Amino acid sequence: MAVQLSGLWLPNSRFLGNFLQCPRTKPKLSSTTLSATASLSSPPPTIQIVGGNTPSWYENGNGNPNSTLDGSQIESDWVDLDADLYYWTKALRPVQWYPGHIAKTEKELKEQLKLMDVVIEIRDARIPMSTSHPQMDSWLGNKKRILVLNREDMISTADRNAWATYFARQGTKVVFSNGQLGMGTMKLGRLAKVLAADVNVKRRAKGLLSRPVRAGIVGYPNVGKSSLINRLLKRRMCPAAPRPGVTRVLKWVRFGSDLELLDSPGIIPMRISDQTAAIKLAICDDIGERSYDVADVAAILVQMLTRIPSVGIKALQSRYKIDVDGQCGKIFVQKLAIHLFNSDIHQAAFRILSDFRKGKFGWIALERPPM
Repeated sequence: MAVQLSGLWLPNSRFLGNFLQCPRTKPKLSSTTLSATASLSSPPPTIQIVGGNTPSWYENGNGNPNSTLDGSQIESDWVDLDADLYYWTKALRPVQWYPGHIAKTEKELKEQLKLMDVVIEIRDARIPMSTSHPQMDSWLGNKKRILVLNREDMISTADRNAWATYFARQGTKVVFSNGQLGMGTMKLGRLAKVLAADVNVKRRAKGLLSRPVRAGIVGYPNVGKSSLINRLLKRRMCPAAPRPGVTRVLKWVRFGSDLELLDSPGIIPMRISDQTAAIKLAICDDIGERSYDVADVAAILVQMLTRIPSVGIKALQSRYKIDVDGQCGKIFVQKLAIHLFNSDIHQAAFRILSDFRKGKFGWIALERPPM
């Protein structure tokens, strides 16, 4: 027996699961239906990712952005996308990642925080809210803080301006940086010294000698903490690689004679309760790959990209030379596997994620500031 997939015939196979059940149009779902859908007992690999409970980005679903949208409508659509993302992730296997060294690091970091004059929190500019540790505010208390949105080269100017305005209204000092090229690092060093200048003023008033300003670098795994320090120091002092979990111990390094920096391993909650944030962490490679199903994450990314006006369905069709049937991510991953990877779904999913991370769909953020 064989099954037909958009003109392509395949042997009947278990891994197709519910892929072929994805509807071409988004259903209007009631809250009762949503609740029932979330309670399905089907195993995660066969759960379809499709539909949603909010309006589409597009009027006719063909991938053409509505050019008449104003600013408020665009912001509303981002809210709708987040609502759909919550719906899509509800039935999937929870994304959880908590390597053994993180618990030890968290305990040591809390002790080191007492010695810091200023804390530099690094976040991923593509997902600033999802890379914000929920306990960071309670750990820092009234300590002076600088927020760094790293990888500014991976987002659009509109995204950058939206986040700059948002944090300025909150009174938060924010620096946009590119840890790979060193952009923003010198500004960060100067700002850290300025914020902690009163430390040595107080010491001299007590008859004590001045000492270097102590700044701690904290943040989620793989957001670019070590790369930023290496660029600031203009030499490789901290191990860095484009994957989570490379830095495993706290390390103090000296920058000139008046600034000391503490590089720390990425810290992440023991349990990630917000699974929409967890999926974004997976998409942006800010969490270990063992924690999630690559095919599920790639399918959700496809559905997100079809909703974002600067990408849309046409960008996916143009890059992979295959049709996007409706907005079902699972179907698209399956078709790409057949088209390029000899039906290897894992390889197809990894290619989609890798292309996004390399900017093949353009440089775009997956979050906008809260309304």
